[in-house]
Amino acid sequence: MSPPEPPTTLKVDKSVTLSLDDEFVTVTEHQSNYKLDHYGIINAAVTPTSLTITYVDGNELEIIHYRVRPEEHVQATTWTQHLLTRAYRHAQPFKRLKVIINPFCSGAVRKFRTLAAPILAAAHCHFDVEETRYKGHASEIAEQIDLDAYDAIVCCSGDGLPHEAFNGLARRPDAVKALATMAVAMIPCGSGNAMAWNLFGTDDVAQAALAIVKGVTMPLDLLSITQGDRHTVSFLSQSLGVLADSDLKTEHLRWMGDHRFIYGVLTTIAQRTAYPCELAFKTVMGDKVEIQEYYERARGQSLASPDMLTEESGTGSSGLPLKYGTVRADIPEDWEVVSGEGLSSFYASNMAIVAKDTNFFPAALPSDGLLDVMTVFDTIGIVGALDATVKLPQGKCFELGDVHMRKVSAYRLTPKEKEGCISVDGEWYPFEAFQVEVHQGLGRVLTNLRHAYHV
Repeated sequence: MSPPEPPTTLKVDKSVTLSLDDEFVTVTEHQSNYKLDHYGIINAAVTPTSLTITYVDGNELEIIHYRVRPEEHVQATTWTQHLLTRAYRHAQPFKRLKVIINPFCSGAVRKFRTLAAPILAAAHCHFDVEETRYKGHASEIAEQIDLDAYDAIVCCSGDGLPHEAFNGLARRPDAVKALATMAVAMIPCGSGNAMAWNLFGTDDVAQAALAIVKGVTMPLDLLSITQGDRHTVSFLSQSLGVLADSDLKTEHLRWMGDHRFIYGVLTTIAQRTAYPCELAFKTVMGDKVEIQEYYERARGQSLASPDMLTEESGTGSSGLPLKYGTVRADIPEDWEVVSGEGLSSFYASNMAIVAKDTNFFPAALPSDGLLDVMTVFDTIGIVGALDATVKLPQGKCFELGDVHMRKVSAYRLTPKEKEGCISVDGEWYPFEAFQVEVHQGLGRVLTNLRHAYHV
């Protein structure tokens, strides 16, 4: 005999009815009612005399109490367990979190303590907090973290600390196991906050904390970058040219907010429009229509699994294996070599949104093993560049004839000049040749979606 169905309706406090459906709890009280979204409910508990529901409404933590009579206690306990099962669904409750805060990131400590920490605590997450003291400190913390003690590393910062966290995990002797085990998440406290926008659809601190509480683990492609003797990883983007200069050379203008990007583009193209280099791609798709059709087919699919990664990479192996070798190896014969003499902007991304309100890569997917690459040449002209400056952030790259799009599994970029800017995940990299290849689904992140980005 199958067990009885748990109750979906509960009467408490004489005149209050609580009803569960697929998405909401409907509270009916004195002939009026209101709804609580399951996603916002982070805890519920029954004592011998009361029922308490804790939820997040917007960026506020709310708690409601109802009196429970002795004869209602058993049913209230069963109903509450049923509520929590529905509220968390596929998400792991009571996550164990290593919180890393960049105190040099404007307001990060205050934002975490006042907006995020109360939500994590109310959800009964177990977390400890450490503030970074110098650049690279987050990498050291991730490199030494006990994989059995935590479910995720939570970075209170911009995209710089997640970059450090992934690189710290990648430096471990058990790098493949560490990256495929330890999720990385963000409490957005920076200016771009691309990770939060892609995975949570917001840069609101309280909503990001809720997304971590309710988040599910998702595989994420990571990118190996070899440059000289260095081997690092990227989770977000690599860029060179007008867009890289516009980002890195306007760091001092963060106070301008969203206008900083447009200002940076305009001042950069007024001084320089070409960044000569040599490009080589392991191209998988180079046609815009093909890329869009592929995205529509693939966006709802789970594209990578831990079993695939274990078989390909060998869990517990030392370091990250490189299918195409390093930047110092010969370019493979089956790669496409492209002249970059008139290159104006190069941008490769693993995510759709590269900064707030900047959806450069609307066909990007988290774990399809492919990197989206945009190239723009100086033939676009000033008028075309201004048009692109407006349309690219709106996800209209496929509508712009002078913007070339590819999906690749690897590439190499070799600058022909001695000075310039290379940005990796928003960080300065040396201005010299580098090679990138994709490790499909190797990383882990927390998201409130399942197989795609918020776009």
